[in-house]
Amino acid sequence: MKKGILVFVVLAFALAVAAPIFAEDAAQEKGEPKAPPQLRKELVQLKYLRSGGALYNFIQTYLSRDGRTTGGPTDRVVVISDYPENVEKVLQALRQIDVKPADLLFTVQLVLGSDEPEKGAEAMPNDPIIRELRNLLKYKSYSLLDTSLIRAMDYSDSEVRMGDKADFEFWIRPKVIRDEKTSLIQMELRLRKIQIAGPPPQATSSKVEYITTDLIGTTLNIKSGDKTVVGVSKLDGSGKGLILIISGKVVE
Repeated sequence: MKKGILVFVVLAFALAVAAPIFAEDAAQEKGEPKAPPQLRKELVQLKYLRSGGALYNFIQTYLSRDGRTTGGPTDRVVVISDYPENVEKVLQALRQIDVKPADLLFTVQLVLGSDEPEKGAEAMPNDPIIRELRNLLKYKSYSLLDTSLIRAMDYSDSEVRMGDKADFEFWIRPKVIRDEKTSLIQMELRLRKIQIAGPPPQATSSKVEYITTDLIGTTLNIKSGDKTVVGVSKLDGSGKGLILIISGKVVE
């Protein structure tokens, strides 16, 4: 008798487990849609990154059409909602990029090339960059206008005014790409000339207006510790050109 009861209990348990499976198979045979998997919602505390459009766009590449990314109570928090496997991919990607930004040091030089000899000694007579420029450009003399040191952070904007009258504005946004052997510095940079515009006739306002002229704008890749010529810009249609030279290194 006891043995018969035990067999009945086992059969009942087996049917209870198998019934949902059979029901699901039957629903699929009838063309009924499967119940969608539940979404996973994750609140991520960022260490160095800040939430915003650029980060949201990066996260969205890992999400499905049902995935969502929103900000949290602070700009160091981001909320991710999607299927569990996609959320896990996002978390792995964030762990790779949410690291301490690299500290960089740049040396920026403005050199004036002229068709006519300039007064005073020439700039950096033994500098290999200047020797190379002599073979590429036709200027007779090179004089150093200004040199500036710029501390910058990875993925951050930095700028400095240069020149005797602070009439040149240099801007840079670097990004460091590391591998096992070297560090490559990718950068966007721009050099502008800033001039004060004369006040209009009978002007009563004391507001100062400026005229901005883009001289050099480009993207550039250099190895940490290297020095290179960024570009040359002719000045006011004269026989002079402004040469932008930069060197950069990752500060460990």
